Amino acid sequence: MSTMSTSLDELTKAPPKDDQGGARRGLARYALAKLGGALLGIGLVIVATFFLFRLIPGDPTIAYTRDVPVTPEQLALLRRQMGLDRPLGEQFLDFVLRTLRLDLGTSYEYRRPVAELIGERVGPTLLLVGTGLAIAVGLGMWQGTRAAWRHGGRFDRFSTGTALTLWSVPTFWLGLLLLMVLAAGMGPIPGLFPTRGMEDVDAPDGPLYLLHVAHHLVLPCLTLVAVVYAQYLLVMRSSLLDEIGQDYVTTARAKGLRDDDVRRRHAVPNALLPTVTLVFMQIGFVVGGAVSVEFVYSWPGLGLLFVEAIKGPDYAVMQGTFMLVCVAVIVMNTLADVVYHVLDPRVRSA
Repeated sequence: MSTMSTSLDELTKAPPKDDQGGARRGLARYALAKLGGALLGIGLVIVATFFLFRLIPGDPTIAYTRDVPVTPEQLALLRRQMGLDRPLGEQFLDFVLRTLRLDLGTSYEYRRPVAELIGERVGPTLLLVGTGLAIAVGLGMWQGTRAAWRHGGRFDRFSTGTALTLWSVPTFWLGLLLLMVLAAGMGPIPGLFPTRGMEDVDAPDGPLYLLHVAHHLVLPCLTLVAVVYAQYLLVMRSSLLDEIGQDYVTTARAKGLRDDDVRRRHAVPNALLPTVTLVFMQIGFVVGGAVSVEFVYSWPGLGLLFVEAIKGPDYAVMQGTFMLVCVAVIVMNTLADVVYHVLDPRVRSA
């Protein structure tokens, strides 16, 4: 009896301090390795950004002056002002140094610093895509959990079929459809929501302004959620189905635990791990915004700014927004790896 008691005490006592310190050192080494990989990836993004937009056919100076008659001397002056008359190696070195100083250049379309333009557009993009992402994650995980726990039932078939259908619909087409039905007032439903923008010219002040912006946000957010939430539903459903057949779930049920307790306290926490990684990866794309949604609804975010830069073409803005999106994705993927390492003991022991 005493031997059994001693064994139980050894099993339940906290791990030695040396093991805890080793785990922390292991996490620190893992995080530093991922940080090094992220810095390398950001460096490659800077290099790719410089050469990618210089592979675009045509002369940028001619594109900027296509509607204005100019002389060859004026074109040469413009090329000198844009720094295009210098050797390619010198242009690359100057681009890298300016980027490290967070100087993304000047927009020739807006005649303003690119960093200033991006700073103005980040807020609307975070509002739109951040709100849509939060709703999509909550809705997808809730439906995925219910569908997996009662897999094969009516709710499972209906929710999975609806999610797959909406996921396969082009975002711009769904946006235009909602715009015509719910905003333009086509059909039996009158126009309920604004057709474009984040606010009207005569927007109210004070607390009513928040309601005004929320009214404009409904349709873009609905479009984004309808297309995005399916992946969270499917990942959560698949992960939970894998956990249902594990031995620990069978043991918990054999102990007499209620079905809801088995799902909430045992199965769902383990099934959340792949979904956590997916959430962090999607957060990286939040900064880039949903280009199609912002373009359809004229939402003044980074996606619309990128489309306007392509129409220009405004190479400085295209470079800045492209680089920002890539860096955001790299940073969030790195953070997802670190968080997954902390949450999953199997990764720590590997």
